[in-house]
Amino acid sequence: MNRRKICVVTGTRAEYGLLYWLMKEIESDESFELQIAVTGMHLSPEFGLTYKLIEQDGFTIHEKIEMLLSSDTPVGIATSLGLGTIGFASAFDRLKPDIVVVLGDRFETMAATQAAMIARIPIAHLYGGEITEGVIDEAIRHSITKMAHYHFVSTDSYRKRVIQLGEHPERVFNVGAIGLDNIRKMKLLTKTEFENSIDFTLGELNFLVTYHPVTLDRSGPEETMVELFAALDHFPNAKIIFTKPNSDTDGRIISKMIDEYVSVNQNRSISFTSLGQLRYLSAIQHVDLVIGNSSSGIIEVPSFKKATINLGNRQRGRLRTDSIIDCEEQRSSIINAIQKGISIEFQQELQNLRSPYGEEYVSLKILEILKNVDYKDSLMKPFCDLGT
Repeated sequence: MNRRKICVVTGTRAEYGLLYWLMKEIESDESFELQIAVTGMHLSPEFGLTYKLIEQDGFTIHEKIEMLLSSDTPVGIATSLGLGTIGFASAFDRLKPDIVVVLGDRFETMAATQAAMIARIPIAHLYGGEITEGVIDEAIRHSITKMAHYHFVSTDSYRKRVIQLGEHPERVFNVGAIGLDNIRKMKLLTKTEFENSIDFTLGELNFLVTYHPVTLDRSGPEETMVELFAALDHFPNAKIIFTKPNSDTDGRIISKMIDEYVSVNQNRSISFTSLGQLRYLSAIQHVDLVIGNSSSGIIEVPSFKKATINLGNRQRGRLRTDSIIDCEEQRSSIINAIQKGISIEFQQELQNLRSPYGEEYVSLKILEILKNVDYKDSLMKPFCDLGT
């Protein structure tokens, strides 16, 4: 039996965490041969060389594509994109996969998708159709949609949007949010285990903070971080866990400011380049609030029946539950949002939450679809014109 070769591409710790169970399902299925191509932050000492975590999980990495420059300026990111496209072109020529699986909307994913499209390799894309109006990821995501041949989306409204972009309905599958598989399948750490794993003691009030650059904002992140820190200081008894941003434009500015804040507030705060999926999800379980502008605050956190304080416009347009408290990037607005999130009344309302992102095992649904598609005819994409 000829096993289909499926190449999964990953460039960040968060992306790998979302893909983990799908990779496990592919690896254990006799119909497939799993290939793994890692790039971007996984190969950077600055971001923790997280490819080692993939190997520690028992996976074999087939290709390492170096593309990340020690610069997060627009020129540096664009140059990294070019280097990545060159690297993936060579990697795919060696691997000769039957299909390439990519997730999301980052420039590393864009590089892999461009190379696969030109090499006439079918592409399966996860998390298309979503909207994040405050970041350049919006344009990258929709561009990947137009290059991809199969689409695995997380809600019915996102499925409709992908079809609206001209993709044929028979190739667009609403499977739910794959990140929720981790919550359903992982045995999370107890509070004591979690505290020991990060060498930090939680208090009566605890915040998990993740703030990423708003890449379409020309003003930079400094002012927002000052406002965020001032708001956090309004709750002097709160313990704070920071997770640092990805390698986006101005990400290093945020990381440096977090380090400076933690150095002054060592008794009540700690920061991590990467917590990994187990510790990150365990953190959500044991804190009172998640604060920042990460997609995980919108998609994963509601499954824990916890409140998310969503800052600014980065996630504007993304489908959300009533657990999301939107606020402006100003200290008074952030303070008011936190006070609402920790109030007894709001906490009680959270107990009735239901996620709009599905309740089944997404990785298994994707696997079954990948078994039944005809890769040979994938490259001919019929355009779906809603006007006819």
